[in-house]
Amino acid sequence: MERILVFILVILYFISTEIACNGHTHINNNVQYEQKALIDFKNGLTDPNNRLSSWKGNNYCYWHGIGCENGTGFVVSIDLRNPYPYPLENEYGNQSYMNLSGVISHSLIKLKYLKYLDLSFNSFKAITIPQFFGSMKNLIYLNLSHCGFIGEIPSNLGNLSNLQYLDFSSDLSYYNAFEYSSNLFIENIEWMTSLVSLKHLSANSVNLSMVGSQWIEVLNKLPMLIEFHLHNCNLFKSIPSPSFVNFTSLSVIVISSNRFNSTFPEWLLNVSSLVSIDMSWNILHGKIPLGLGELPNLQHLDLYGNYLEGSISQLLRKSWKKIEFLNLHENYLHGSIPSSIGNFCNLQYLDLSYNNLNGSLPDIINGTEICNSKSPLPNLRELHLQHNQLQGSIPSSIGNFCNLQYLDLSYNKLNGSLHDLINGTETCNSKSPLPNLRELYLSGNQLQGSIPNLIGNLSNLYSLNLRNNQLSGTLTEQHFWKLSNLEYLYIDSNSFRLDVSSNWTPPFQLRYLFMGSCHIGPTFPAWLQSQKDLQYLDLSNASISSSIPNWFWNISSNLEYLILSHNQLQGKLPNSNIGEFLPNLYFLSFSGNGITGTIPDSIGHLTSLGVIDFSSNTLTGSIPSTINNCFSLNVLDLGNNNLSGMIPKSLDQLQQLKSLHLNHNKLSGELPSSLRNLTGLDILDLSYNNLSGQISAWIGTAFPNLVILNLRSNMFSGRLPSLLSNLSSLHVLDLAQNNLMGEIPVTLVELKAMAQDHNMSISSLYDNRSSYRYEERLIVITKGLTQEYTRTLSLVVSIDLSDNNLSGEFPEGITKLFGLVFLNLSMNHIIGRIPESISKLRQLSSLDLSSNKLFGSIPSSMSLLSSLGYLNLSNNNFSDKIPFIGQMSTFTESAFAGNPNLCGAPLVIKCQDEGKDKSVEDKIDSGFVDQWFYLSIGLGFVVGILVPYFVLAMRRSWCDAYFDFVDKIVKWLLFRKRVTYARNHAQRK
Repeated sequence: MERILVFILVILYFISTEIACNGHTHINNNVQYEQKALIDFKNGLTDPNNRLSSWKGNNYCYWHGIGCENGTGFVVSIDLRNPYPYPLENEYGNQSYMNLSGVISHSLIKLKYLKYLDLSFNSFKAITIPQFFGSMKNLIYLNLSHCGFIGEIPSNLGNLSNLQYLDFSSDLSYYNAFEYSSNLFIENIEWMTSLVSLKHLSANSVNLSMVGSQWIEVLNKLPMLIEFHLHNCNLFKSIPSPSFVNFTSLSVIVISSNRFNSTFPEWLLNVSSLVSIDMSWNILHGKIPLGLGELPNLQHLDLYGNYLEGSISQLLRKSWKKIEFLNLHENYLHGSIPSSIGNFCNLQYLDLSYNNLNGSLPDIINGTEICNSKSPLPNLRELHLQHNQLQGSIPSSIGNFCNLQYLDLSYNKLNGSLHDLINGTETCNSKSPLPNLRELYLSGNQLQGSIPNLIGNLSNLYSLNLRNNQLSGTLTEQHFWKLSNLEYLYIDSNSFRLDVSSNWTPPFQLRYLFMGSCHIGPTFPAWLQSQKDLQYLDLSNASISSSIPNWFWNISSNLEYLILSHNQLQGKLPNSNIGEFLPNLYFLSFSGNGITGTIPDSIGHLTSLGVIDFSSNTLTGSIPSTINNCFSLNVLDLGNNNLSGMIPKSLDQLQQLKSLHLNHNKLSGELPSSLRNLTGLDILDLSYNNLSGQISAWIGTAFPNLVILNLRSNMFSGRLPSLLSNLSSLHVLDLAQNNLMGEIPVTLVELKAMAQDHNMSISSLYDNRSSYRYEERLIVITKGLTQEYTRTLSLVVSIDLSDNNLSGEFPEGITKLFGLVFLNLSMNHIIGRIPESISKLRQLSSLDLSSNKLFGSIPSSMSLLSSLGYLNLSNNNFSDKIPFIGQMSTFTESAFAGNPNLCGAPLVIKCQDEGKDKSVEDKIDSGFVDQWFYLSIGLGFVVGILVPYFVLAMRRSWCDAYFDFVDKIVKWLLFRKRVTYARNHAQRK
């Protein structure tokens, strides 16, 4: 028996050994098979950063990005998502990316058990999505987003019936567009109906324009679908309604940044499972359905940037039980915000900005019991209400928003003070208002009063913007004592006075500091020495009257904007190499001060400068030639100084220059021909200098974008070049007070911008890195006055050729410049008549033709110039009667003085035939009256006879009664006469 048992055990041992060996061999074969597939896949890739350096050896389950099934060792996941899609700085200082590129090997299809494949944020540029992906039928997760694939997405992906997650987006909003750009499209979307297990679909920035309205029916047939993302897919027209709503599991819908032009799809109100809806940046219109507020699971609603309407009061009175994110920015909502908003216990983000909301902010006291919290809106993190029409004061209840981090109420009509907002509260655990507030924006309102000291308790405050209000009072160290996190401070355009000690060291390190129009002086603020991170500094109009200290130029190597204009700064600009200390400076303005001395040669070391504004100082010397090293310069304004010498020829190297102001100096010599290389000029103002020579013809061809040409009050001579007519963008031509001669070119009619009968807009010169701008200004002499135009400069369309030696006839072609607002040709030798066509200049506000040799009658059509507010035709040879009607009747005698042959109102001189005409008129009027007088007598006589005759003839009884009555009267009169005669006769006796 024992022998038999031993024999059986031996047989079992050999059998089990054989089975084990064969099984191990089978597994080893699979290992080698899958390992070879991975190696082939790696060999097709380009890996500049050696991300796949671990792909060596036999144990591939430990290779980077590879996941294996426990026990069998089969590859079930490949995750090669680029972990750093943003550019990095390596040790050499060069930007590099951790992306893979190359070719995706067909060997991946050999990984039979692969369920998870993520190649997102790599760079497979200019290749299509491999067709064999549609054969990997065990895939559950496939992420090919932001890989640079092009072409049509293969329809055989519909074979992946187990697929639950599919993402082939190419949305580049936050990534480098060059590396991740793609041109994917779908022509027929029907294949998606086979993805019966799909739960998540992302196709952001995939072109679906050829799909039409079919997409909604296809997605409606996916029973497991939980979320779909179709951002920026070129979908348009209306949002289609499915034949029946089958979205029983749908939780997230994203169809933002398309071109849907329809009302809000109300069928969504029947999808009770919805958690998130994003339809921002479309052309949705009509009313926002109130039913949105009753969706039981809705947490996220984004309708930003549409044309939707509705009452915010009605909309927010709905329950919104679970709403956390509500963005209705930039629509057409109206009405006032209801206090019931305090019941939104879960709300974290609310944006109602850029609408038409009015009324006052509600004093939100509701919600504390409903939310089981001491304060309303206990979870609110961000509140955006800027750019509406909100009025009244800021309610103190906002101070109870204990978790609020961002508050923007800017550009409304809010008034009152900040005391209610900032004063203490017992609600928050900190026992202080707004303990977590990081950003506070109240600019562009009508807030008044002072700032309470308690603002210094907002220890988390990162950005504070109170600019453009009516705030006043004194700011002390107490206002800033806990603001250690403050980096952005905007309190300009108020009336604050800063009162801190000379050795004060602020607790903050600012990046942006705007204190324009605050009283900071008279001495330069020493506390600025501690601010080593400054990028923007604006201390304009700050009552500083001292010199600029030497330490200031080494204040911050990060400084980009420096604005110290309109103070009383003294002293000179430094001769040291300030470019070494301020390498990033872009905007430099010292205008409107008392700075003396010369412009240092070191200005050329500030090679990043885009704007130099040294205007309205007392600078002397010449313009340094080193300024041509500022090759990024857009604006150079050295006007209103005492600069002398010639204009440097080297200025032609400033190829980015758009605005050049050298006016009101003592510059001499001729215009250097090298200026013709500044082809991008918009503004050229060289007025009020001693420049001479002829106005070169190249000015008309060199500056195709020139808007303003001002050479006024120099010593230019010669004739006006006819090529000036090529300046097709010109709005202002001012060549007055020179020694120009000859006729006015007839080609001026070709100044196209002036021929527009509506106001053209002169584009402001914005810094391409910021919205902060240099404000253009221009002195225009019009209506007999000197006026400076800044913000209204776009309204100026002007030609001023006055005070020269111009001759020839009045240029009739100038009446075709329908956009002209100011025209001044006075103090020349112009002859001829004013054409009747001058009435076409309907925009004309000022016309000065005085002190010329014009003759003939003043055209009666000038009475049609309804915009004309100033007229001077004095000292010419005009004759005949003034057409004193219409707009012409608004001008006084001075407008026509010095024309001896003119007559009529408003002059006291009567026209020669004026009395004779009056006599004739009187005779005509008298004869006319006499004729009517006699005619009326005759008619009265006839009527008096005939009317009684016809009446008595028609009624016999009336006739008898009438004549009986007459007989009685006659008899009575005769009787009285006889009695009177008898008495008189008796007395004589």
